[in-house]
Amino acid sequence: MKALVLSGGAGTRLRPITHTSAKQLVPVANKPVLFYGLEAIADAGIREVGIVVGDTADEIREAVGDGSRFGIEVTYLPQEAPLGLAHAVLIAREFLGDDDFVMYLGDNFIVGGITGLVEEFRADRPDAQILLTQVPNPTAFGVAELDAEGRVVALEEKPKQPKSDLALVGVYLFTPAIHEAVRSIEPSWRGELEITHAIQWLIDQKHDVRSTTISGYWKDTGNVTDMLEVNRSVLETVEPLVEGTVDDTSEIIGRVRIEAGARVSGSRIVGPAIVGAGSVINDAYVGPFTSISEECRIEDSEIEYSIVLRGSSVTGVRRVEASLIGRDVEVTPAPRNPSAHRLVLGDHSKVQISS
Repeated sequence: MKALVLSGGAGTRLRPITHTSAKQLVPVANKPVLFYGLEAIADAGIREVGIVVGDTADEIREAVGDGSRFGIEVTYLPQEAPLGLAHAVLIAREFLGDDDFVMYLGDNFIVGGITGLVEEFRADRPDAQILLTQVPNPTAFGVAELDAEGRVVALEEKPKQPKSDLALVGVYLFTPAIHEAVRSIEPSWRGELEITHAIQWLIDQKHDVRSTTISGYWKDTGNVTDMLEVNRSVLETVEPLVEGTVDDTSEIIGRVRIEAGARVSGSRIVGPAIVGAGSVINDAYVGPFTSISEECRIEDSEIEYSIVLRGSSVTGVRRVEASLIGRDVEVTPAPRNPSAHRLVLGDHSKVQISS
């Protein structure tokens, strides 16, 4: 069995961060979202992995390499434009051959991995198996309609009038039957070859299409709100560890990980939280559900429920919360003084904030 990982999307909902960085590489708890998926694939016993890449191909290649660090072998599959999930299957035809495969969206996050799902698929081997989960806003997803026995009878991509609240999670399992399906469909009104249309074709042709409804945690990390929520969820599992230095005037409370080379002085950190290697926390408060990446500086400031990417600084700012701050950003005081700030900052930004 092989895996096909999609990492070619533009990430428009995470701009300006994704103007200069692949959305799949934005870190959650200081580790790129994509890495969690690759680890889940490896844990399921899959070794051959094709990664579909687009404009950010070089960045993905540099981060993932040959896959050996994850225990997998990676083949990169260039996609000229994000023309749909079914199009990704089309261009991966030679790599996939006649093997069964799992298709995994590189910006999706599933707590608990996919090992159980893969084992179930290998045992029963339907033509297609999809994951579903209940969502409050089904118009934003592919939606499945089930019959009274729970069989999949219809799928619709981002319906204006959803027939259920069951959204397709970004993990799919297929036999080679899917290849005829993706060749048999036409582009949607969005100009894309939709995987939902290909699966519907299988249903219409009386192929065996099954679903598993998951109740565990799943997020599409395509926007800032979901990214912060995934960060919160992962930080809940952090084990306390201090590899850097913490002076006697600082207070560390709860599950806090301070990585090698980080320095904490005169500060209070309340977990769950992570302070990345080489970062400096000085006369500051770092609150729960905060990830500070490598080589950052938080000084004379308060920050909580936020993600700060590599090389950024927050100095002299009274309060930052629910924020995603890009790489090499400088956040400093401005003359006026709102009580809280909510930020989405692109890489290399310079922002003045009241304090």
